[in-house]
Amino acid sequence: MAETPPSPLEATLAYADEFHREDDILRAARLRGAEVGAPPILPGGGAALCFLATAVNARAVVEIGTGCGVSGLWLLRGMRPDGTLTSVDVEPEHQRLARQSFAQAGFSGGRIRLITGRALDVLPRLSDGGYDLVFCDGATHEYADYLAESIRLLRVGGVVVFDNALWGNRVADPVQRDPDTVAIRELGKLVRSDERLRPLMMPLGDGILAAVKLAD
Repeated sequence: MAETPPSPLEATLAYADEFHREDDILRAARLRGAEVGAPPILPGGGAALCFLATAVNARAVVEIGTGCGVSGLWLLRGMRPDGTLTSVDVEPEHQRLARQSFAQAGFSGGRIRLITGRALDVLPRLSDGGYDLVFCDGATHEYADYLAESIRLLRVGGVVVFDNALWGNRVADPVQRDPDTVAIRELGKLVRSDERLRPLMMPLGDGILAAVKLAD
């Protein structure tokens, strides 16, 4: 039986995501993530991270959810050469594999600070207003808490970014009421209603929600 061809919308979204090609280092990091159950950001979302890090001339970045280094690689490639990535994850084995990916890409240990622990335990120890970009790809039920911490951590003009903002096309479907979908849907409402933020939803990968901090 012949496969149903993709709709024009599906083809367009796939084209937008596949427009951004991964090199061998990124593909190897993605494979490691798949092997250990740490699915990484999709290429379109990764390219958005790189673009945003470049646009804000990021020197200090916080990442929630190291995984095996795919999103970290995209961020580091967009950051200033003297920039530092602080990445938090509860899985030390994932961070070990991420460090391997960073080394293969030529990023020295001095540019990367890996912290093993629960994000909501680590983030309060980081400096107020000391960061240019915060990327959130951790536990979806904690996304609202990540937002509050991110606003505190960011300088004015800095950007907070959330992955999985469309959650497999479930967020846009009001019938879907599982806890993860509801949490991400509520996050969108919080971002849109906060006068300190200017938001943007991008249908790349599984959805990228970004917001610029306008004021403290």
